[in-house]
Amino acid sequence: MQITASAVSLTVDDVAASSAFFTAHLGYEERMAADGFASLGRPDAAADVVLLRRGTEVLPADQRDRHAGGLILAFTLEGGIAEEEARLRAEGVEITMPLREEPWGERLFQITDPNGVVVQFVEWAAATEEGGV
Repeated sequence: MQITASAVSLTVDDVAASSAFFTAHLGYEERMAADGFASLGRPDAAADVVLLRRGTEVLPADQRDRHAGGLILAFTLEGGIAEEEARLRAEGVEITMPLREEPWGERLFQITDPNGVVVQFVEWAAATEEGGV
């Protein structure tokens, strides 16, 4: 098996709101879109994001009414996590978990999109120290 790309598919109530949030604040671009659907991508190693409107018939019946709740979409950064938090805050994005460092060396913060999708940014403190940041 050779995997050539990865994506996470999120079922949300308002596809346009999540798409606008990801494109405005997280550097994604809309690659394909239709009623109740958007496929977002970035030029780097981040997973693509597919947004599907909850209740859409393209999903199997037992998945149609599920919501993306309980999921954390995490992105690992190399340096600059404090600057990313400051940038997002300056853009008016609510920081739902401020930047903190865990005892095991993980630095992280979270934001939440208009549909309740939690996005977490992670940086390993040891990697930051080695990189001189």
